[in-house]
Amino acid sequence: MAGPAMPQDFLKAENTGLRLLLEQAGIDADALLAQAGIDARERETADRLQKLILEELHHRIKNTLATVSAIASQSLRTATSIEHGQQAIESRLQALGRAHDLLLQARWSNASLTQIVRGATEAYDSQDSHRFAIAGPDIPITSGAVIALAMTLNELCTNTTKFGALSVPSGRVEIAWHIDEAKQQLRLVWTEKDGPAVTAPTRRSFGTKLMQTLGKQLNGDVILAYEPSGFVYSLDVPLKSLKPPSLG
Repeated sequence: MAGPAMPQDFLKAENTGLRLLLEQAGIDADALLAQAGIDARERETADRLQKLILEELHHRIKNTLATVSAIASQSLRTATSIEHGQQAIESRLQALGRAHDLLLQARWSNASLTQIVRGATEAYDSQDSHRFAIAGPDIPITSGAVIALAMTLNELCTNTTKFGALSVPSGRVEIAWHIDEAKQQLRLVWTEKDGPAVTAPTRRSFGTKLMQTLGKQLNGDVILAYEPSGFVYSLDVPLKSLKPPSLG
């Protein structure tokens, strides 16, 4: 009569049995997936796509949190009161939310420049008098650029309603852009007209710093001009910083 099996023999037999079970499970899984019309190559592609999506989502969340942190700290630092700081933070976070809404509508791929401009100015416009004049060729904009442009336009809208052209009934704003095909650049100009007299500020506000920083994020050049006739914001940016790569 044979004695009890040695532990190592028992483990070897268990491992062999487990290996056979796993191999059979793999065969069965491949058969089921094949019946469903999904082969191993497609599954591998789907796994890679899921990984890329998760990495992109992680990257966007980190960028959003960094933006929120900067908005909160800088808004409070330059605020003249707690109430003023709270209003500034709320306004900027709402603008960030609107930019994300726009991206969601475009399925986080891209949105059009006209959509961005109209979406940013709609809340500040008057249905009766239409105080914004918007003109320019419609082009698709990458998701990263959507945030920068939407936040910039929100700062411009906030400032003009407080201190600029839209702070008086007669004021209006022209937003125009064109493409220099030779240089492959876009130039966007915000021009305020028929508003109160303009004077250059004695110090740079957070809003001013934010607009300049957002312009640099797009590898662009920002010019703020305090003309007697009205404030002018100009942005010159390479098209490659705005348009999806697949569209050239």
